[in-house]
Amino acid sequence: MAMTEVTKRILVTGGTGLVGRAIEKVVADGEGQPDEEWIFVSSRDADLTSSSETKALFERHKPTHVIHLAAMVGGLFKNIRSNLDFWRTNIHINDNVLHSAHESGVQKVVSCLSTCIFPDKTTYPIDETMIHNGPPHSSNFGYSYAKRMIDVQNRGYSEQHGRRFTAVIPTNVFGPHDNFNIEDGHVLPGLIHKVYLAKQSGSALTVWGTGKPRRQFIYSLDLARLFLWVLREYDEVEPIILSVGEEDEVSIQEAAEAIAEAMEFRGELVFDTTKSDGQFKKTASNAKLRRYLPGFQFTPFRKAVKETCAWFNANYANARK
Repeated sequence: MAMTEVTKRILVTGGTGLVGRAIEKVVADGEGQPDEEWIFVSSRDADLTSSSETKALFERHKPTHVIHLAAMVGGLFKNIRSNLDFWRTNIHINDNVLHSAHESGVQKVVSCLSTCIFPDKTTYPIDETMIHNGPPHSSNFGYSYAKRMIDVQNRGYSEQHGRRFTAVIPTNVFGPHDNFNIEDGHVLPGLIHKVYLAKQSGSALTVWGTGKPRRQFIYSLDLARLFLWVLREYDEVEPIILSVGEEDEVSIQEAAEAIAEAMEFRGELVFDTTKSDGQFKKTASNAKLRRYLPGFQFTPFRKAVKETCAWFNANYANARK
């Protein structure tokens, strides 16, 4: 039979991060299509804060489509110390990627935003229309405003040049290849690393805060499958929230218990209530996603946690921690 001609060259920036690795796995496991060629790049391939290196990257690979995941990211304390750096670095990266995509005639760009960019003072659940309705939380205003500007640029490229540039807004992503750093990572991978260490040393597991705050977690492989759908089917410029429903919110305590079970940790769970909880909830609405994909099946939380813990155990030496 005739070989299918490759008509789509899809460049993924930030291709070695949590979401990039998940997309790579999902594509390799059969979700890729014969007319697609996938190119995963990281900061080793190009410094995206440099306009000339970004331009050269696009000239080298000549993508027709882009999934833009690259960003300067960090935990709460790193953000508080370096808001200007987060602003400038991310503004440069995003402007270079979107401008190179436009200049080289890329048909579609899907960028990745984050629920932390939403207004701090807001009603819940949050939806896609509320992104710009007030300042983000002051702790990471640099990162948040830079991410919001992607939406502003997408609208500009659409109105001025008819470009199909859009963005997705995932909730709390977790999975293999995450950053499992306890001090500066996110809550779930940090807990996985903590349980691992508590098990090694035979000590109790100390969870920061009361364990009561609730979060919507999305498994990176589910997010990857949704990214492919957005790339191929979603035609709005306005972003779309990619998340499990409000009914699948999980408390930090429930998350810690799920991890303890997956890691076969038999020790005690202690909540250090001298540590602050952060926001109690940041519920996002996935109603728009459900209008498009009413039947999408998310991996059950405990199964996803089990798979992530198994990956961490098997790759402890090389995991980012």
